[in-house]
Amino acid sequence: MNRRPPRPKRGALPTALHPELERVYWVPYSRSRRWFRMASIMFEVLDDGIGVITMNRPEARNALTWEAMEAFSKAVDNAHACERDLRALVVTGAEGAFCAGGDLFELDGYPTRLDGARLAAIMGEALTHLEALPIPTLAAMEGPALGGGAEVALACDIRVMAEGATIGMMHVRLGICPAWGGGQRLLRLVGYSRALEWTAAGRVFTASEAMAYGLANQLAPEGAAMDAAVTLAAAFARQDPQAVRAIKRLVRAGVEMPPGQAAAAERAEFPDLWAAPAHLEASARFVARKNHRPV
Repeated sequence: MNRRPPRPKRGALPTALHPELERVYWVPYSRSRRWFRMASIMFEVLDDGIGVITMNRPEARNALTWEAMEAFSKAVDNAHACERDLRALVVTGAEGAFCAGGDLFELDGYPTRLDGARLAAIMGEALTHLEALPIPTLAAMEGPALGGGAEVALACDIRVMAEGATIGMMHVRLGICPAWGGGQRLLRLVGYSRALEWTAAGRVFTASEAMAYGLANQLAPEGAAMDAAVTLAAAFARQDPQAVRAIKRLVRAGVEMPPGQAAAAERAEFPDLWAAPAHLEASARFVARKNHRPV
């Protein structure tokens, strides 16, 4: 029999403080639906070198327990371990949700400052490690990406949101702030004033609003975010991998370095690519087509 997750022993969560979270966690389950115990985080590699990390706790809208956070960190480690064979990485959630953040039904039982430091460290370090991958990373987003879930999405290079998806840095509704790097990533993405307003007010945005504000790169029909993200990842995979990695490095340089240093880093990437076989062959094909000569 399917049951709601048990309330934590320390008492019911204050619904008035965070109505959006109450809506996310209490999900009506079909009686005919059977749940099988599977890994809370799954990592796989699709054709064309596209990696996929799936947050797999659909009974809780993929909210992260301690175990799931550790598993997410290990999945990112696994992606780094095989990154030479990867062309892109998609991060997604199972069964119509991206991630509802930390699983409050478990985490509410860990109220100390040391618990908070542990919570900040595990996923903060995991998302820094995710951001450091040398390949493009994409968030395929269905349903809610709230609190920590929004931080996971913002740690990806690109966000593909389905119609009906939402994203919100709503930590303040629980009397806390972002801790996994999401506040700084949001600041770099939308600027100081908007980052402060949205985070301090706990704003939640629809997919169309997120697209208008630059939080999302693409919109997809409901249920099709993963397909759209994989299609985009495949477009990256068709390009020369060294050129794609160089482009990510130079764009990251613009985020992390002063303008002069970033421009120098961009120039430094170019000579090796110019002399590489991929460019020489592509250039020869172009010239041959223009001169109507076979290569």
